[in-house]
Amino acid sequence: MHRAASDLRRGTPVLIRGAETALLAAAAETVSARGLAELAGGARGPASLLLAPVRAAAVLQRPVPQGDPRAPAPEAAAVALRLPPSLLDPAVLRSLADPTADRLLPADPERVPVPALAPAAIALAKLARLLPALVVAPASPAAAERLDVLSVSAEQVLAYPDSAATTLTRVAEARVPLEDAPEARIIAFRAADGGIEHLAILVGQPEAAGADGPAPLARVHSECFTGDLLGSLRCDCGPQLRGAIKRMAEDPAGGVLLYLAQEGRGIGLVNKLRAYTLQDQGLDTLDANRALGYGADERNFWVAAEMLRSLGIGSVRLLTNNPDKLAGLAACGIAVAGREAHHFAANGVNDEYLATKARRFGHLLA
Repeated sequence: MHRAASDLRRGTPVLIRGAETALLAAAAETVSARGLAELAGGARGPASLLLAPVRAAAVLQRPVPQGDPRAPAPEAAAVALRLPPSLLDPAVLRSLADPTADRLLPADPERVPVPALAPAAIALAKLARLLPALVVAPASPAAAERLDVLSVSAEQVLAYPDSAATTLTRVAEARVPLEDAPEARIIAFRAADGGIEHLAILVGQPEAAGADGPAPLARVHSECFTGDLLGSLRCDCGPQLRGAIKRMAEDPAGGVLLYLAQEGRGIGLVNKLRAYTLQDQGLDTLDANRALGYGADERNFWVAAEMLRSLGIGSVRLLTNNPDKLAGLAACGIAVAGREAHHFAANGVNDEYLATKARRFGHLLA
């Protein structure tokens, strides 16, 4: 799966196999001239532009019915638009994919039937942290061998997020005294496929808490390069990270901070920067993610649950303002003994960001 994501990122097509059909797919933002030639050489029909419905609405500048992106029906996952030959150019396709670039589609682009394997194609682009916009063409399963491109099954692609979570194992551990928590350890987790690592920061002895006293504190924290490392004022991630560690150090039960490699609610750092550009043009944080083709929140809470289980922590007091995190952990089998409010005052820059979290995401900031 990681090789397939890597191939998309470097502009090479990937063949996605279904039970009866196959689809050649290349990422619109990265596909090279050679990649387009390979796609054309293996195609059994005309190429089309595949967009996540939320991105298609932004491109078409009109509403597009939004199905459940988790549903198996291809129409729920994507919109397909015919690509005239004049648009089959790498520079043009990059602009078609990127909502911060100029619009180059015809005024009324022709919609075509959505291929059956569209959900897997969109999911693979998201796994690669690319914009969910792809050039696709029907192909035969034998096209992979003839073109020397990687072939993956749609079933593999769609199952990957959960399978990566359930195969997490501890691979390294060290004592790392922190400024606000001298008694801290960091444990690294890696999935069986060797993918991106997630970290657990343990403060005190949270594994031993909960038997005869309160459950340990826990925070599910998605990495934020701009907020956590640079002190960005656009969000509240940095104060939440450091504030959580400080509270855990002060709590007799200790705590665990799960530092997940799910930047920007799962869209990745590059796309988060694109979302910031759209926010500067007037969109809020939710609509900016949608304009990129992503959902409001693309994170996978199975990762956090499996890490807690591996640590022997089955019950937590969750440091969060997000009801979805409470529901997500509970749905994954972790007992949430209570919610601990964890909000910080606006700083003059992130006021609207926090207001949007409360108004549109339901965060409990009062």
